[in-house]
Amino acid sequence: MKIHDLKPAEGSRKKAKRVGRGIGGKGGKTAGRGTKGQRARGTIPIGFEGGQLPLQQRMPKLRGFNNPFRVDYQAINLDTIAESGLVEVTPESLLSKGLVSKGALVKVLGRGEVYEPVKVSAHAFSKSAEAAITAAGGSVEKLPLPFSVRPASQGNALTNR
Repeated sequence: MKIHDLKPAEGSRKKAKRVGRGIGGKGGKTAGRGTKGQRARGTIPIGFEGGQLPLQQRMPKLRGFNNPFRVDYQAINLDTIAESGLVEVTPESLLSKGLVSKGALVKVLGRGEVYEPVKVSAHAFSKSAEAAITAAGGSVEKLPLPFSVRPASQGNALTNR
């Protein structure tokens, strides 16, 4: 038996009734849809709710905003630094270990502990991380941010009049 010899069992497949092919016979003229009304006509648009204001139009538009001055840091915890075995931690050394992505601003956070003196260079530090590194005999160097001065927020335009 080949795949082209396969056929459904006799009587298991019924031919679809062809309607709307002229007025002769059953299923002609209105094609079983009755007369007039929404269901006798074509398709209904997606999202149509019977004349009720659709959900898409009921939802509010343009809420919130994206802060153009937001600074996104990639967090590295002390336990990750301790596990990495690095003596001198910089964004480049973290990148080579695959712990941060290329061009990321690095912030060191205080989860975990550091037992050996480590020299850490990053763009930002939490107070607990800075304290833990210096307590272990290490040093902390804050790298400059890639932008110079961010303009101050203008605030609400209505209150500045």
